[in-house]
Amino acid sequence: MPLSRNAKVLSTKQPRVSKANPTAENVNPEKEESCQTKRSLSSPQGGPKKRSAFGDLTNAHKNHVVSGKKEAVKVVLQKNHTAQGVARNNEINLQKSMKKTPPTEVPAESKEDPTPEKPVPEQVPAVEDIDKEQLGDPYANAEYAKEIFEYMREREEKFILPNYMEKQSDISRDMRAILVDWMVEVQENFELNHETLYLAVKLVDHYLVEVVSMRDKLQLIGCTAILIASKFEERYPPCVDDFLYICDDAYKREELIAMEISILTTLKFDINIPIPYRFLRRFAKCARASMETLTLARFLCEMTLQEYDYAQESPSKLAASCLLLALTMKNLGGWTPTLEYYSGYRAQDLHPLVKRLNFLLTYQPRDKLKAVRTKYSHRVFFEVAKAMPMDMLKLEEILKSC
Repeated sequence: MPLSRNAKVLSTKQPRVSKANPTAENVNPEKEESCQTKRSLSSPQGGPKKRSAFGDLTNAHKNHVVSGKKEAVKVVLQKNHTAQGVARNNEINLQKSMKKTPPTEVPAESKEDPTPEKPVPEQVPAVEDIDKEQLGDPYANAEYAKEIFEYMREREEKFILPNYMEKQSDISRDMRAILVDWMVEVQENFELNHETLYLAVKLVDHYLVEVVSMRDKLQLIGCTAILIASKFEERYPPCVDDFLYICDDAYKREELIAMEISILTTLKFDINIPIPYRFLRRFAKCARASMETLTLARFLCEMTLQEYDYAQESPSKLAASCLLLALTMKNLGGWTPTLEYYSGYRAQDLHPLVKRLNFLLTYQPRDKLKAVRTKYSHRVFFEVAKAMPMDMLKLEEILKSC
């Protein structure tokens, strides 16, 4: 079922253009991440340039003065200027007179009865405003970033996955892992956004919650889920013929379209499902993490896509745990007050999941499925897949000190 890594994909799409990230991000990671959307080192980088006309348009009215009111405006300005000059002269004279007047001695009684000092309030750890640097960027949505992620946190509760494998008689966890491994290769071959991959896996899981499927239709479900996610996330999604080709013509066009209708109607067209990848980029910005540290956290997060045990975890909690483990592996400190404020999680809340992630990195349960490891072993991704996991006892000591 998975494509060979050297296989070429015929595509009838238009040539891709670089994508601009809609969410608020650090400047440096955002520039570096644009080169990671494609495997090729010669891919286009960066997004469209900002137009200075946005500032000109908003200030245009200040350059126009109504001809009939020019003289009146000048008179008012002269009056205001005169009044300000008088006030300024009075202030200067008052200061001169105060300098000439000798200071009066304070009575002895007042010296003996000083006013009691007020208790100094305990200092609260400062929380950094991570969006203020991008308030002038029309592409960053910095004014609404906090509200957007609060809304996504609320939607998480609606999309909590139950243990749907109990009712799937013909599909197992291993089959799901093989499907996700294939979907990772499809994301690479089509050069799709990482958000598209995460959303497609979510669509597969939520569809299987409602529908009992046979194993011969599992690849069709995964393929159609990528098609739907591409329409939701991509500027130029692949066409139907591309998806028929990657399935080796195992399905007909009518079957693919019918499955698309089935998935959308089953999910009631509510496919704006929160994914951990979006939270991860937000939290990495709170930590001022470098692109290499963020990529390591992304590798940890993508490793969990194949594991059914992590499908039921909250996306925001999973993202926060991946970042905390990456920070610990890089020896970059623990969970800061800013991270706690924006994520909503204390460090103690993440410790159990962090230990599980390190265990997953240490003992790979699926040695034959190497799509994620091969992908993040590339130098474009800083070869983070080659990073050594932490010793469990040492990790335990570090987490206790946080």
